[in-house]
Amino acid sequence: MGVALTRSAQWTAAGYGTRTLEITPLNEAILKEIIMFVESFIYKHPQEAKYVFVEPLEWKTNLDPSAFESGYIVSETTVKSEEVDKDGQPLLSVSVPHIKVRSFGQLSRLLLIAKDTKLKEAQACIEANRDPVTKILGLDYNTKKEDTSVVNILDKITKDEDPESEIKMKLGMLLKQLDLHLLNHSLKHISLEICLKPTIVKNDIELLKHFSGKGEQTVLESIDYTSDYEFSNGCRAPPWRQIHGEICYVLVKPHDVETLCITCSAEGVFLNGGKTDDEGEINYERKSEIYKDLVTFLKEKSAKFSENMSKQDVRFSGEWKKKEALKEAPKKEEAAALQKALPASGKSVLEKNQINFGKSQMTKRLEPSLNWKATVDFKKHKSLLKDTQEEKHGGRLERSGPPVSHRRAQLVRKSAEKIEEIISGSSSESEEDEEPPDHRQEANVDLPSEYWQIQKLVKYLKGGNQIATVIALCSLKDFNLAQETCQLAIRDVGGLEVLINLLDTDEVKCKIGSLKILKEISHNPQIRRNIVDLGGLPIMVNILDSPHKSLKCLAAETIANVAKFRRARQAVRRHGGIAKLVALLDCAQNSGELAQSSLCNARDVEVARCGALALWSCSKSYMNKEAIRKAGGIPLLAGLLKTSHENVLIPVVGTLQECASEESYRAAIKAERIIENLVKNLNSENEQLQEHCAMAIYQCAEDKETRDLVRLHGGLKPLASLLNNTDNKERLAAVTGAIWKCSISKENVTKFREYKAIETLVGLLTDQPEEVLVNVVGALGECCQEYETRVLVRKCGGIQPLVNLLVGINQALLVNVTKAVGACAVEPESMMIIDRLDGVRLLWSLLKNPHPHVKASAAWALCPCIQNAKDAGEMVRSFVGGLELVVNLLKSDNKEVLASVCAAITNIAKDQENLAVITDHGVVPLLSKLANTNNDKLRRHLAEAISRCCMWGRNRVAFGEYKAVAPLVHYLKSDDTNVHQATAQALYQLSEDADNCITMHENGAVKLLLDMVGSPDEELQEAAAGCISNIRRLALAIEKARYT
Repeated sequence: MGVALTRSAQWTAAGYGTRTLEITPLNEAILKEIIMFVESFIYKHPQEAKYVFVEPLEWKTNLDPSAFESGYIVSETTVKSEEVDKDGQPLLSVSVPHIKVRSFGQLSRLLLIAKDTKLKEAQACIEANRDPVTKILGLDYNTKKEDTSVVNILDKITKDEDPESEIKMKLGMLLKQLDLHLLNHSLKHISLEICLKPTIVKNDIELLKHFSGKGEQTVLESIDYTSDYEFSNGCRAPPWRQIHGEICYVLVKPHDVETLCITCSAEGVFLNGGKTDDEGEINYERKSEIYKDLVTFLKEKSAKFSENMSKQDVRFSGEWKKKEALKEAPKKEEAAALQKALPASGKSVLEKNQINFGKSQMTKRLEPSLNWKATVDFKKHKSLLKDTQEEKHGGRLERSGPPVSHRRAQLVRKSAEKIEEIISGSSSESEEDEEPPDHRQEANVDLPSEYWQIQKLVKYLKGGNQIATVIALCSLKDFNLAQETCQLAIRDVGGLEVLINLLDTDEVKCKIGSLKILKEISHNPQIRRNIVDLGGLPIMVNILDSPHKSLKCLAAETIANVAKFRRARQAVRRHGGIAKLVALLDCAQNSGELAQSSLCNARDVEVARCGALALWSCSKSYMNKEAIRKAGGIPLLAGLLKTSHENVLIPVVGTLQECASEESYRAAIKAERIIENLVKNLNSENEQLQEHCAMAIYQCAEDKETRDLVRLHGGLKPLASLLNNTDNKERLAAVTGAIWKCSISKENVTKFREYKAIETLVGLLTDQPEEVLVNVVGALGECCQEYETRVLVRKCGGIQPLVNLLVGINQALLVNVTKAVGACAVEPESMMIIDRLDGVRLLWSLLKNPHPHVKASAAWALCPCIQNAKDAGEMVRSFVGGLELVVNLLKSDNKEVLASVCAAITNIAKDQENLAVITDHGVVPLLSKLANTNNDKLRRHLAEAISRCCMWGRNRVAFGEYKAVAPLVHYLKSDDTNVHQATAQALYQLSEDADNCITMHENGAVKLLLDMVGSPDEELQEAAAGCISNIRRLALAIEKARYT
């Protein structure tokens, strides 16, 4: 903990008084990690928790003595723990405001007592005890020294004759592990940090100004600096704020939210406290999370900005990408300094994180534009590469293909990469698997002896004869090729080029030896990229045609390892690899009935396994999925599902799971009767196989027929039973996802109740990762559409954890939890609990969420809440600004948001006072503006809202004045009977006004309404008849007036 706090934590500059921790995201992250460690210490290490510190940890606390309860002797100003040391001294003592703690057990309890203030307590403790490990273990364990390796700790403790030395040793090791964990955590945090510069911020603002102004298509209404004065360094913040890294402050007015006062700093962009009303000065306190740049911040805060930005992309991206190049300045210096701070024993841990460190930066690299022109002829370069073939004679291997020169390969790669990415620009893959940047061994790093031994062996590979080459390959294989040092040793000395060249020889033994090594080292992301750069994939694809099954297997397995990133998958497809890999699946089919393993050749099964493994990697690309389907892969995969070999089943099901995201595959999966085999394999003992089967069912169960097949083949029971094993979170996420989709069918919900799955799902609402919670809540949302399930969820105590989840930030989780809470609110008793837990207020607050799906789901959920609340009118009025917020949502462009808000307004308007308020807020013109829509869902709820709003004042007349009547008449031509009923009710209410009757008559309403009078729906009959009656009464009155 000492090295981490000294080197990683950010302290204020030395001045008057003691140094304190700065308020930074890095410090907050470090403190949270320490809190997690201490909180769990008493449970994970009960013996060590009793160890009494050499010196107590002392600091000033903000806790009140009354917060301490059982286990403590409490007075007005002092607290003493009942737990004491061997001398009778309390292990925790408080004399307000000073506190002394002498064991981890008491520290753990203190954090539990502190609750919301635990972060402040932890900060105060660290600031007052700059080297806590010395106080805990004594001066011999000063962790600020550089010699604190694990070996030194063990050496000191074994020399200690103290009878508690074993506990002391374990505690020392635990603190050492925490120190390393904090350093690694800090390195990851620093690697992800943004370093904005004044020029970048200025360019951002100027670009946004260029696309701002009045009008619906602009990205913003306005964006302005708060200060016109610019310092010589490009900053506009006052000098006393520049020392905190702040660059400038801007006032931004988006189209759909209030004006935002934003701070742009070196750390990123965040919302500040805004300008004060009195003096117009800025409240510099941070009020939001830190975002990487201004555009990312505004996309999160304004849905309209995000939408208009996507429309402006064609114009915006060219200028934007020029500017983005300036941002590629990662904090390598800080990361390197932090790495040097690590003791020798911790370097290996950091090495594992280097790849991830690089990955985060590569995701920001510029993408090629479709307007770029290829300046190099790829085919010409390829032929040039072939022309450079060297003729080798006298004891050397005869090569049937060209040796790959490293320098020429780099030249080809740079010129061809643009063409390759432009051609594949339509690929729908995500950037999750973007390649990491290359890094080589530093010359001054102490390398292990294996590194130099491997270099010698590679020299034999380059210059030896056939026998020497085979021996060198065998010797290389004996090294631990899973170790990164060995992998990079082969690469750094040019071994990859040699190994790839060996694949182009006619010697099977050399090919096998080379592929075995490539298969092992291609687990390394850097090696994967190098293999693609050196043209290794086309050669491996050609080997798939070899008559030697061992070669096929090794080539397919290596392709499976290499094809983990987009460019590699594209290369496999372009060189005809997909069809050849699909053909490998047919090997097992040719050797007899696969289900009877005794008749099946083991080598054929292995070929099929390796082919499926490679297809699994390749199937993450949409174009590759299509290629697999066109090559006839689905029937072959379906046939392989009948095997009893689990090692074959896993990649086969994995491939099907990836491909099932496409509609064409889901139809083919039903046609090939694959669901039956997926269900059967849910009963396997292999957890990975269970996970992929469940995930495949999750992908396919969007279709009702598939959901029925899962039930008919007995798949619901194993899914319900798998919920009880919560250790494997990946499998749990897949299983809950499958249950969610299967629950869309009511028949399946009945079965899940029978299998006690509902109670288990309620139990999973706490202490689970978000990917599990999204599915669990989604499943409960579907199940709670039925009365029996709603009662069951309430009796199992499921309402409170569901309401607790309404405060999250995960968009998918919020959409599902609002649906579940809304479903539960249909039952009055559940609604009382939701209201008591402040659930309605939380739902209402989600109407401010920037994501349209969350807004819509929250609005739908509010409808049953308003319907079933005891005093709905008063409840709605109690939300300050709530009614205005709902009315303003009618300005949204999202049809689902509009439909849900109209439904909410229909329920709100049942209360006359609330109807009066929303009328004042301009609900009539906004509803009228929406009347010209073709969306039947919106038409239905809009008509219902208009019908309700007619019941106040002169709203009926106003709807006519705002031209809402004529479009409503056309709704009667819809094919949806629900639209007919809602429209007839609205027209009936509107027909109370004479001018509206005339408009209806002119637009042919009478003929359409006459057809509705014969409807079997009584409400529709009455509304249509009432409307016709009003129109007829007006006509008679006019007729009568004419003759009198």
